[in-house]
Amino acid sequence: MNLKLIGGAAAAALLAAVSTLAFAGAGAVADEYKWMTFAVFGLIIAITMYVTYWAARQTHSTSEFYAAGRSVTGIQNGWAIAGDYLSAASFLGIAGLISLYGYDGFMYSVGWLVAYITVLLVIAEPCRNIGKYTLGDILAFRNHPKASKTVAALSTITVSTFYLTAQMVGGGVLIKTLIGIDYHISVIGVGVLMLAYVVFGGMKATTWVQIIKAVLLVTASILLVLITWGQYGFSLPGFLTAVIGDPKVQAQVAKLVGDAATTMTPEELGQRFLEPGLFLKNPIDQISLGMALVLGTAGMPHILMRFFTVPTAQAARTSVLWAMGIIGGFYVLTLFLGMGAAINVGAGPISALDKGGNMAAPMLAQFAGGGADSVLGNLFLAFVAAVAFATIVAVVAGLVLAAASAMAHDIYVGVIKGDRASPQEQVMAARVSSVIVGIMAIYVGIAAEGQNVAHLVALAFAVAASSNLPAVFLTLYWKPANTYGIVAGMLVGAIAAIGLVMISPNMTYPKAVLKDADKVLNGEPMQPAKEAVPAKEASSFMCELFAMEGCVASAPAKAAAAEKPAKPGAADKLVALNAKLATLTDAKDIEKVKKDIAATEKAKKKAEDDMQKFAGQTTSMMGLEKPYFLLKNPGLISIPLGFLVVILGSLLFRDKRSEEMWDELYVRQNTGINAEGATAH
Repeated sequence: MNLKLIGGAAAAALLAAVSTLAFAGAGAVADEYKWMTFAVFGLIIAITMYVTYWAARQTHSTSEFYAAGRSVTGIQNGWAIAGDYLSAASFLGIAGLISLYGYDGFMYSVGWLVAYITVLLVIAEPCRNIGKYTLGDILAFRNHPKASKTVAALSTITVSTFYLTAQMVGGGVLIKTLIGIDYHISVIGVGVLMLAYVVFGGMKATTWVQIIKAVLLVTASILLVLITWGQYGFSLPGFLTAVIGDPKVQAQVAKLVGDAATTMTPEELGQRFLEPGLFLKNPIDQISLGMALVLGTAGMPHILMRFFTVPTAQAARTSVLWAMGIIGGFYVLTLFLGMGAAINVGAGPISALDKGGNMAAPMLAQFAGGGADSVLGNLFLAFVAAVAFATIVAVVAGLVLAAASAMAHDIYVGVIKGDRASPQEQVMAARVSSVIVGIMAIYVGIAAEGQNVAHLVALAFAVAASSNLPAVFLTLYWKPANTYGIVAGMLVGAIAAIGLVMISPNMTYPKAVLKDADKVLNGEPMQPAKEAVPAKEASSFMCELFAMEGCVASAPAKAAAAEKPAKPGAADKLVALNAKLATLTDAKDIEKVKKDIAATEKAKKKAEDDMQKFAGQTTSMMGLEKPYFLLKNPGLISIPLGFLVVILGSLLFRDKRSEEMWDELYVRQNTGINAEGATAH
C-alpha cells in the first residue's frame, strides 16, 4: 500500500473542503459564519483521514479488508453498528417528521429500534458462526455455492443501490441547503471521501469512521436535548405541556386537520399533536411499513457484514446489545429534538427551508446557540452540519463496502474463480470493485438530482425483508430449506417488492402534480357546505390494497363540513402580502410577512416548474394515470410472499447438499465450533 498516496488523498480531501468556499452560495448558514462550518468540516475530515491512514497500514489480507481481521470488540462493533444504522434519515428525517407531525414521526423511531430485537434473537450469533464475509457466504454454507452466491450478490447490490442513492441525494441536498455548496460538488465530495475510507482502509477504516460518527452524533444530540429540555427542568410533563400550549404547534395542527380545526379549542389542537393520525393515516400502510422496518434490518447486507468483524459469538451478542442501547437512547432523544424544534423554531420556518422538515435539528441547534445572528448559534449549527455530513459519508462507506464485497467476493472469487483466487487477487478485486461501486454511486447521485428518492430507503428495507430475510432465516432454522427454494424466494421477494412500489403512490403521477400546481397558481373557488358522510364499507380486504374495478374502498365517517372560502392564487396572494407589508411598522410583523412572501414565491416557482416539466404528460413511468397498488410500502404483500416461495420451492424440489449440510450447520450455528476458522474455509 502506497502510504504517500493516502496522505495525498487526505490532503486532497482537506483542500476540497476548503476550496468549496468559492462555490458556496445561499444556505442556512450566513456568509460571515461559513468559515466556522468549513473549519469544523475540515477537522472531522482530517481526523477520519488519519484513521484511514492508520488502518491502511494494517490492511493486507482479505480477512482484514472485509472483516477487519475479526479483531473488533463487542463494544466497538456496537458503536460501529449504531454508526452504520443511524443514517441521515434517522438524525434529520425523524426529527423533522416529529417537528411537523408530532406523535406519528416518533413511530419511525420505535420501528427501527424494535428491529434490533429480531437481529439479536435470530440473526447475529448464527450468522457470525457460519459466515465468512458476506450474505452469500451464509447461504452458500449449506446450499449450492455458485447459485446462492449469485442471487445473494444480486440482492445485496440491489438493496445497497436503493439505499445508496437516497443517501447520496440526501447528502447533496443537505450540504447545499445548509451552506450553499453546489449539489454536484457536494455529491462528489461525499463520494471521494467514502472511496478513500473503503479503498485504502477497508473494513477497519470504515468501522472506526462509523464509531467516530456515532460518538459525534450522540454527543450533538445530547447537547441539543440538554439545552432544549433543560428550560423545563428536565420534566417530561412540563415539556409536553409546553408543546400542547405552543401557538406554533396549534397552528400547524390546525393546518393539518383542516375543517375539523374550527370545532377544536387551542388546547385540543395542541393535544392532537401528541396523538396519532396526522401523518400516518392508513392503518394498513402503517402495518406494512412496520413489517419492512422491523424485518428489513435483519436482512440489510451492510448490517450483516458487521457480525463477521468480531472474534467470538459472545462478542456478536454484546455488539447487538450495545447497538440497541445506543440506538434506543438516540431515538428517545429524537422526541425532544423534533418537538423542541416545533416549539422553538416552528413548523413554518422549518418547512420553508425544506418541505420534508429535514432541517429541523440544524435549525434547532442554531436557535439553541443564540439564533441566526449569533456566533455561538452558527458554531453549533456548523457542528451539527458537520455531524450530518459525517453521518452520510459513514453510512455510504458501509453500503459501498457491502456492494463491493458482493461483486468481488461472491461473483468474482466465488462464482468466476471458484474460490481459487490468491489473497492478493482477492484484495485487488475488492479494491477495484469498491472504486466501481463508488463511481456508480457518484454518478447515480448526480443523475438523481431533483428527484424524490425518499421512498428508496423504505424500498431498500422492503427488499431486504422480502428477499434476504426469508432466505437467511429459513436456511438457518428450517431443515427442508434448499437451494431451489432460496433462489426462487429471493428473486420473487425482490421482484414483488420493487414491482409493487413501481405501481404505488410513491411514483410521480403527472395528472395529480398538475392539479396541485394549478391550485397553487390559480387558487380554489369557494366550496359550499357539505353534509355529513357515513362510513363506507369495503367490498373486500383486497380493495384496501389495490384499485380494483367494482371496489368500494372503506373510509371513515366524515362530519358535516362548513363552507370553505375561496383561496387566491399565488400571484394574488403575493399582491395582498406586499400591500400588507407596506402598512406595517412593527418589526416582528414585518419579518413574518416577509417570510410568508418568500414561502409563497417559492411555492409559485415550484408550481410553475411542475407545470412546465409535466406539460402534456398524463401517465407515470409505468404508464399509469393513478396508482394501482394503494400502499406506499409493499411489505405486507412481498414479505409473506418471499417466505411462501422459499417454502414451496424447497418442498417441491430436493437438494442433496442442503440436506447433508444441515447437521453441520445446526451444530456450527449453535455452538460456534470451528467458527474462528471461517475466514480460512
